[in-house]
Amino acid sequence: MTAAAREEGGPLVVVGAGVMGTGIATLALVHGVPVTLVDLDRAVLDRAEVAIARNLRTAALLGAAPPDTAPGALTTSTSLPDALTGSTAVAVVEAVTEDPATKAAVLARVSAAVPEGTPLISNTSSIPIDELAAAVARPADLLGTHFMNPAYLITTVEVVPGPRTAPDVVASATKLLGELRRTPIVVRDSPGFVTSRLLHPMINDAARLVEEGVASVEDVDALMQGCLGHPTGPLRTADLIGIDNLVDALDVLHLRTGDERSRPCGLLVAKVRDGHHGRKSGRGFYDYEEALP
Repeated sequence: MTAAAREEGGPLVVVGAGVMGTGIATLALVHGVPVTLVDLDRAVLDRAEVAIARNLRTAALLGAAPPDTAPGALTTSTSLPDALTGSTAVAVVEAVTEDPATKAAVLARVSAAVPEGTPLISNTSSIPIDELAAAVARPADLLGTHFMNPAYLITTVEVVPGPRTAPDVVASATKLLGELRRTPIVVRDSPGFVTSRLLHPMINDAARLVEEGVASVEDVDALMQGCLGHPTGPLRTADLIGIDNLVDALDVLHLRTGDERSRPCGLLVAKVRDGHHGRKSGRGFYDYEEALP
């Protein structure tokens, strides 16, 4: 973040208004940071505004909002150039789909439009940051984060500098996370980093057990909760992550590590094919009354 941007109250620009983008936007807003949320689809932005309003209420009810801080102002835009023209952004968070080519294309456009030294943050669960750095004008400005869903409630964030990330950019990003009352844990760049490298193959294994008829969805989750202390169960966690995002991340891990445990099992692939993506679609391993945007 640039000192000038912070002094002038520059916004956090979030590109991508899906579940993660709305969660990250909520986190910033709840701590008084203005947000410009960008998505090419106006309908997606309209749903995101509704979700953010709901998230802000939830954060307040659960004590996740500082009681003495007024929420930041939210601006939305369907034009990335318009959102970045004359930018004084504190940082730009890319939160589009977990696809390397899509993320690289967005980051390339962002890096061409913002001043040198503005942190470019790719929120990714699996893609190596140095791989994405090949697409940007200034690899020193790029680093990764892995916010967990819901970002406005989970207080620990994985931070991933690439080999070419500048130390002052890491310092700026971790300072911003501190202002958002998040605990940043910095890890070395690699496919899946720490959390996805451990969690995603485990979820894949859990889905495979259901596919093989070893146990029901409910019983797999109950056993993991009751016997091993997993807070929600792996399959309910898959619904929260988004099964489509999970499969994309598993594909990245399998391709880059060769680990067969990361090859998405047939049940996960079938759910993606059928549009059963989890909470955001209203149906995944479980059914939900309301789909998330």
